[in-house]
Amino acid sequence: MSTQPYPQGYTQEVLAKVNTIALVGASNKPERPSYKVMRFLQDNGYKVFPVNPGLAGGELLGEPVYASLADVPSKIDMIDIFRNSEAAAAIIDEALTLENTPSTIWMQLGVINQNAAAKATEQGLEVIMDRCPKIELGG
Repeated sequence: MSTQPYPQGYTQEVLAKVNTIALVGASNKPERPSYKVMRFLQDNGYKVFPVNPGLAGGELLGEPVYASLADVPSKIDMIDIFRNSEAAAAIIDEALTLENTPSTIWMQLGVINQNAAAKATEQGLEVIMDRCPKIELGG
């Protein structure tokens, strides 16, 4: 259960504005949550770009895997962070350097970084922490 309070329907409203998602920390192991979430998001109409330097150059669920956010060749609406809370700061720093800054940063269940979230919010990004888009969409 998430420790972060959001108004009723807020997370669904955020997800309704998103078309493309970079999933940082994507795994090629079907039993891993990031794999399951990526498949669910694809099945629900989202274009998902898996990001994982260890798998870069390969393919995951029909999509090429990228080493970094900067390598993704398309505009990213949302970054879904499947890394630990400390790693979220560097991911958000990278996101803020992108030519087309994403509108949303999403940190998965258990991922909370208040300082990084504040930095993104100050730049006008929506930030969700300690939530799973699959759960928020009823999956």
